[in-house]
Amino acid sequence: MLFYRKTQLQRPPEAQANPRYKVPSHLLWETELANRELQKKRADYDSEVNNLTLHLHLSSCYEFSNGALHPTSYRTESYTLDLTIDKRKTLSDLRLSVFQLLEFWEGDLVLSLAKLVPAGLHVCQTLEGDELTLHEIEMTDGEDIFVWNGMEVGGIRIPTGNDTIPILLNILQLTDNNDEEKMQPFVETCHVFPSNAKVGTIFTALAFPVGIILLNTTCSRAIQLENWTVIPKENLEKTFKEQGLKDGNSLLILDSSSYNQSLSMAGGRPANSLSNFNWMQVRNLCQADSEEEQVKVSATIETLLLDIRIRAIKELGLQEELVNNSCLRLIDRSGQLLPPVPENYTVAEAAMEMGSLLGLCRGKAPTSSQLFLFFTVGCDFESSLMKEIIVEQTISVSECLKMMLEKADLQGDSWHLRKMDWCFEAGEPLSEEDACLGDLMIYSGDTLILSEGKLPPKGFLKVPIWWYHPSFPLGYQVDPPDQVDHMTHQMDTLRVTPEENLYKEAPEVFQPEILFTFVGDVEISEEASLLDLKSQAMVLPSFLDFSFPSADFLRAWTMESKRPGRLLRNNQQQLKEYKIGGRTQICIEPLQEGENLGPTDMLLRTQMGIPGERAYFAPVDFVWDIEEECTALSLRQAVAVHYGLSVDHIEIAKYFSEKFEWMPIASWDQQFSKKKKKKKQENLLMAPYYLKDGDIIGVKNLLVDDNKDFSTLRDDIGRESQMKLFMGKRKRRQAVQLQNIDHLECHENEVEGHLCEKPHRSEEGLSINVGVFR
Repeated sequence: MLFYRKTQLQRPPEAQANPRYKVPSHLLWETELANRELQKKRADYDSEVNNLTLHLHLSSCYEFSNGALHPTSYRTESYTLDLTIDKRKTLSDLRLSVFQLLEFWEGDLVLSLAKLVPAGLHVCQTLEGDELTLHEIEMTDGEDIFVWNGMEVGGIRIPTGNDTIPILLNILQLTDNNDEEKMQPFVETCHVFPSNAKVGTIFTALAFPVGIILLNTTCSRAIQLENWTVIPKENLEKTFKEQGLKDGNSLLILDSSSYNQSLSMAGGRPANSLSNFNWMQVRNLCQADSEEEQVKVSATIETLLLDIRIRAIKELGLQEELVNNSCLRLIDRSGQLLPPVPENYTVAEAAMEMGSLLGLCRGKAPTSSQLFLFFTVGCDFESSLMKEIIVEQTISVSECLKMMLEKADLQGDSWHLRKMDWCFEAGEPLSEEDACLGDLMIYSGDTLILSEGKLPPKGFLKVPIWWYHPSFPLGYQVDPPDQVDHMTHQMDTLRVTPEENLYKEAPEVFQPEILFTFVGDVEISEEASLLDLKSQAMVLPSFLDFSFPSADFLRAWTMESKRPGRLLRNNQQQLKEYKIGGRTQICIEPLQEGENLGPTDMLLRTQMGIPGERAYFAPVDFVWDIEEECTALSLRQAVAVHYGLSVDHIEIAKYFSEKFEWMPIASWDQQFSKKKKKKKQENLLMAPYYLKDGDIIGVKNLLVDDNKDFSTLRDDIGRESQMKLFMGKRKRRQAVQLQNIDHLECHENEVEGHLCEKPHRSEEGLSINVGVFR
């Protein structure tokens, strides 16, 4: 006979002591209230973080006039609609929401980013990529979206793009009214021009003969010298954007023949008018040991610099020999001598202001076909070590190098030229030795650097080689091999922290590091193979202390934005087929075992989660063959076999380090059964995973840990820091919008005759970190 024993659920100690024990109802009610409040806070936080409010502008409510879109005058109701949407949704979801909101819409529906400018509404960019999320296309809260057919508005084709943004300019023209009581010798009108139009089109738009254009550099309308600068004639061919013109700038249009008399009584205030500055100041800098003399030379904006120099020499009583061996150089406000310009230029063509201070210096000025260049030896950019030289624009790089070596009293052929970049460092070498300076965009005033080392011959590459030692942040820190650690201490190491700006307040333990150690340059033919590049890297002086059985124990990556980029896998492929050029840098990763990856092998970094902790074990290289298929199921099966587990007992996810987010890799059926969308062909190389070499794959063993949350404490800190940055950018954007509104109000008040002070921005601290890459 079989007997069955009844089992009881284990009760708390209180319940065992008292069979009638149960949780008091008021505690259950308080717990329920706390849970509801927590759920509400989570919903509010999720809404605040992920919801975007977009302003929809309907094309049916707009008309195109005066270079921009404006609401139609007959429309009385609101011409914008607000739409709230989750930024994790795709562009296709946004288009569907707009279509559902506009039930009356007929025809094509195109969504474009728009921008509200003082001239009106401008369409900047059409939104493309239906599979991309709004977060991926960098959609921000409060964005203006123009809804139209993508072709025309009201039967008129409208200009689109950032290059055609309309600019609202204030144009001042001389009037025939000489009544001093009205005090209005100029009339001011507002005109709109596309930012890619040429400055000279102003004359055509105003039906005015080609003359002189003066730009107001301040908010004041006073006709004074310090407020206006002459735009050179050659700049009339530049676009408004290239000239730096912005909304609200004022331009004074004058006839060149009547320039002096047109400003003689500007506004009835001749005391500070431009006509009183009919001279230029010239300071004698020819004799360093004598006292600096300074004279005023009468001139107009059409006076040649040559005439000003000859008059200055006579008034200073200098020797006649300086007539053929001197030049004028503009002295800026800091006392620095600027490069001389050709003497056949007028004051206006030289972009000088009347009343400016010029220095009379020894040496000839360049002609219109010559370049005045600064150059220095090495990377010491002290002003005392700067040398000057005048060369022809048609001179080649090799001839210019020879002239600079002679002037610097240097010999040898192991030298090359580099151009100083925007941060006052040695830029890319001028490798095309037969090309002329003009073709290489070398202009007067540029600084060239004489650098040691002969450039490789044509067809050869000089490839910088870095030692790459990855240090992953997701698990416990892995001690590097003794050889790598020894090398790291011997040479300069570049420690790259991709999120270093986000972690200024975070503990150092959560900062990821990728260590790069510069080991030298390899000169190699572009016809050589990747194996040849690795072999030459192995014989660099920094590698001689370490022994590698073969080049198969070295893994090569391209270096992009201070981190590994593309994996170079085929040792027999030529470097030119990898498109390795003069700017490409290669980082070499040492391996414990030999490796020979095939064309269909993908290299991933897998990390197993530590049970019960929000951390991971040491990373393991995982090679996955994607020749047959690249699906989530095949990857899960390969990872399960690698760790000796069942497919049903693991969960995997890809890590997006720039977002501090994990994306679970599930099968396509699971994804689309939840979203109820049309099933598409699955491929992890495409959206939303974009799987590539070097990606980090997190693995969870469900047998010992049923927690499917892949995030770590470092991810929490990173997302919180990103949220702070996002909120800070939003506040700054709102402050800029308020400042623009104040600027427009200032403009309106000035038109009415009121004077408004220019608002000042609040001062903020600026911290710049400059790495050492030499």
